[in-house]
This record gives sequence, structure tokens and C-alpha cells, in this order.
Amino acid sequence: MLMVYFITSNTHKFQEVQKMTSLPILQVSLEYPEIQADTLEAVARYGITYCYERVKEPCFLEDSGLFINALSGFPGPYSRYVFETLGCEGILQLVSEEREAHFESVIAYTDGSEAKLFIGRIDGMISRTQKGEKGFGFDPIFIPEG
Repeated sequence: MLMVYFITSNTHKFQEVQKMTSLPILQVSLEYPEIQADTLEAVARYGITYCYERVKEPCFLEDSGLFINALSGFPGPYSRYVFETLGCEGILQLVSEEREAHFESVIAYTDGSEAKLFIGRIDGMISRTQKGEKGFGFDPIFIPEG
């Protein structure tokens, strides 16, 4: 049976993905350079190529970003760095009345051939305060539509 390697050091993310698939996946905690690029697609494509060169097995990774309309899409592909430096409170201080935003997620997969990218998006808005104690990243300040 084909084993697919999920490149992530985030155990919570791995467990979420494991619940969503019947495929046998194995977590690989491999640090890879997260290039500073203007798109999540470029970051994910670089990351999966780097990781495949090391594991030499079919693998995938996920990269996501919060895009805030009033901030011209910031933090976007820089979400991880911004979360680690400003956190949710810092974002709340930057956002004023226009609160529309969206999350994008890119899954990059390769088996050694050209990387395949799968892109998802969910629209929503930035809350006025942090809500909830579960989730990770910017989850406590993002309210999805619907």
C-alpha cells in the first residue's frame, strides 16, 4: 500500500488531516526554508521540492495565509511570521472598520514528478476580539462566512 508523507511539525494539523482521509499518511517533522515570496503557491512549490529531495517518497505539505482586504492582502504569505511576531492582538490593532478577509490554503504534493498544487479559499471577516480557546494561528480572530 502506498504511504504518503505529510511534511509538518504541527501535530494538531496532522491529526486534522488524518481524520479527513482514509489514505495511510505518516507525519514527517522536517524543517524546510520558507522562502519570502508574494504567493502561497510559490512558497508551497519551493517547500515541497525541497522536502522531496530529502525524503525521496511521495509527500505533501500545506501552507496557508490570512489575507485582509483593508491591509491590501497583508499578511498573506507572511502569515506565519506575522503571527509569531504580532499575534492575533497585533492584527486586531491594525484593522479598523473594513474587516473583510479570507483564508487561503495551498496543498502541494509530489511523487518526484512536477509538484501539484491544490488551492482552497474561505471568505469571512476579522472579529473585533479574540474568540474561543481552540484552533491555531489566526483562528480566534477569523469568522468564516455562513
